[in-house]
Amino acid sequence: MENTRNINEIEAAKQLDIINELKAMYDIEYEKTKIIKTYHIETFGCQMNSRDSEKISGILRQIGYKETDTEDADFVLYNTCTVRENANNRVFGRLGYVGKLKKSRPGMLVALCGCMMQETTAVDKIKESYPFVDIIFGTHNIFKLAELIKTRLDNEKTAVKQSDKMVIDLWKDTEMIVENLPNERKYSFKAGVNIIFGCNNYCSYCIVPYVRGRERSRSPKDIIDEVKALAADGVVEVMLLGQNVNSYGKNLEPRVTFAELLREIEKIEGIERIRFMTSHPKDLSQELIDVMRDSKKICKHLHLPLQSGSSRLLKIMNRKYTKEDYLDLVDRISKAVPDISLTTDIIVGFPGETEEDFLETMDVVRKVNFDSAFTFLYSKRTGTPAATMDNQIEESVAKERFERLLAEIQSLSSLSAGKDEHTVQKVLVEEVNSQDENLLTGRLSNNMLVHFPGDKSLIGQIIPVYLEESKGFYYIGSQVW
Repeated sequence: MENTRNINEIEAAKQLDIINELKAMYDIEYEKTKIIKTYHIETFGCQMNSRDSEKISGILRQIGYKETDTEDADFVLYNTCTVRENANNRVFGRLGYVGKLKKSRPGMLVALCGCMMQETTAVDKIKESYPFVDIIFGTHNIFKLAELIKTRLDNEKTAVKQSDKMVIDLWKDTEMIVENLPNERKYSFKAGVNIIFGCNNYCSYCIVPYVRGRERSRSPKDIIDEVKALAADGVVEVMLLGQNVNSYGKNLEPRVTFAELLREIEKIEGIERIRFMTSHPKDLSQELIDVMRDSKKICKHLHLPLQSGSSRLLKIMNRKYTKEDYLDLVDRISKAVPDISLTTDIIVGFPGETEEDFLETMDVVRKVNFDSAFTFLYSKRTGTPAATMDNQIEESVAKERFERLLAEIQSLSSLSAGKDEHTVQKVLVEEVNSQDENLLTGRLSNNMLVHFPGDKSLIGQIIPVYLEESKGFYYIGSQVW
């Protein structure tokens, strides 16, 4: 473990040296032109990708780039997702647009990273159809961005043709966790904190373990130090991130559980709210339930993916729990934390799904009464076991079931919505409302949105708000003075 830490520290120092080298070069260029280079990042996918984009943004800013909100920039990066085929198609669409834009911008660099880049077929298509792309890297070596930019600039001097300029640096897996590089947070008052990378579950429909690699937990000390630094910088809410946060610490020596980590984070002064995502039902321990029950800071919201209510399908999905296990877990959580908000993920149309299987899912939905659910039509991902399974469901059948499920969830959610109406609740004020600049928008502990009149100076504060009216998926409120 100590040797690994030393290697990571050496790598971090190397990358910081390259960042400073590029900054010096760009400073000289700025003195000549008085033009500041700009960058634009488009992030697809999950919170992990969003956190990665913050790290990328930090590196680019340290080099000397300034962020812009359009792709008409000197450096454009797409941080990709590949959980569903539609995510890939969106990236190819953006590449078509930026390729035309690049023709009118000499020196413009286009980069791709993220989960989609870990798929050989996707990278092959990019090399063949989008040869103007300058840099391709994956999920394991984001910390090397500055080095990759330097390599691309060096290639410009020696390349004979465009394909010689392209830099491709893809790793199948890694044990490295490189700390203490620059990052640029989107919000000053809340932050995501990676606690574990990768996934060991290999659900039969999921591409994530193949593109994110095996589980690697960060050391408790590094996590605690990061959260303390965030608190000192004014952060009041942290979101602990991982493909499966409940697996945290299994590869550490000595072993540390996720519940134990939460207890330590709870002690940090200045942190008022703790969130985490995502939890796998098979690993959610009674110890964690007890910590959630006793905590004064853990938010009253738990995202607990179900995927299917059919024990038969859950086994084929390799989820390692049954319908009964899931319902028992929900019962124990609800008794320990009665005011908790439960949300979930559900897949419709998984290979071999029968009407009886689907009705089992509907039964769980009715019994749990989720506050909300992310529902997905099964999307075949090449490289996963489910992609080659027999009995792929006809699209028309899957869509019909999907609509029935969605209607049921919306009906149940409307009945439970508004349970906090006419009460005073604490709200973390996040931003000026995008539809009405006279309103502020914030979130309750249970993750429900609240819109209310107020001054933007309140952004970043946790304040009491009277919830006047429920609008189903949000509240209209007023500040309590």
